[in-house]
Amino acid sequence: MGKSKSILKVVLPLLLGIGLVWYSLSKISVSLLVQYFTDANYSWIILGVILGLLSHASRAYRWLFMAEPLGFKPKFLNSFMAVYSAYLINFTIPRAGEIARASIITNYEDIPFDIGFGTIVAERIADTIMLLLIIAIAFFLEFEFIYDFFSSKFNPSALILGGIVFFAGALGLFLFIRKSSSKFALKVKSFLSGLIEGALSIFKMKKKWAFIGHTIFIWLMYVLMFYVTTFALPELENISIAAILIGFILASFSIAATNGGIGSFPEAVVIAFSLFGMAEDPSRAFGWIMWSTQTLVIIVLGGLSLLYLPIYNRKKTSV
Repeated sequence: MGKSKSILKVVLPLLLGIGLVWYSLSKISVSLLVQYFTDANYSWIILGVILGLLSHASRAYRWLFMAEPLGFKPKFLNSFMAVYSAYLINFTIPRAGEIARASIITNYEDIPFDIGFGTIVAERIADTIMLLLIIAIAFFLEFEFIYDFFSSKFNPSALILGGIVFFAGALGLFLFIRKSSSKFALKVKSFLSGLIEGALSIFKMKKKWAFIGHTIFIWLMYVLMFYVTTFALPELENISIAAILIGFILASFSIAATNGGIGSFPEAVVIAFSLFGMAEDPSRAFGWIMWSTQTLVIIVLGGLSLLYLPIYNRKKTSV
């Protein structure tokens, strides 16, 4: 049963990704997509790639702040190569990258696996908080648009009633989980407890402000990377900041849906941009350009990292 479950975790996202690739390419001709790639302004695409590199370099450097209070002084290059190796491995087995990154750190920096993996989980908590903050900013800036959009799809009275039911249900679920000792409730309480503990642990670091600064920088680079790449296509030159934020949010979630966002990334972009009246063809083309260029960088740097790690650490491995 456990083996079958593990196989499904690998196979289902891959099948979903393949299905979405087929769906996406059925909505735009390959010749037209190639034309968009050919006509794109690669100066903006290269700038987007550079911003992506900066964000990943910052992620690698940020992790050093977590290792230092634990008594370890890992090399930045090992951390950088571990980050890109993890991204590459996530394309083969979803969410296996974090385990691989912790294993690399254990092999080359002598940091116990449980400690290394714990710091990576704490990093993910910080990243989750940042994504939630971006969602909150998008909601605040575009509250009127979001309200009008849902009002046009649903009766306003039904929306208000739905909101009351939702909050009442959420309150009821909170009280149930708080008092219940069921397996589900214990899992939720453990997750929330870890989330709070991880968030608070950031403020206990010696270099907490440096850590927070890098976290903000990482996500700022992510958003800017997404934004500047839209300039590569003239059809998207008038795109609004709201469309960028919603597109970025949906695209971020799409990466978790399939292996590295294959197939799901371009379609998430189309859904978001269509809300703001952007044409489907350039939106879909942008999604493929964005995903392809960033994926190419991950494949190249991730592959080189896996090859160079034992060479860079040859003195250690030869002992």
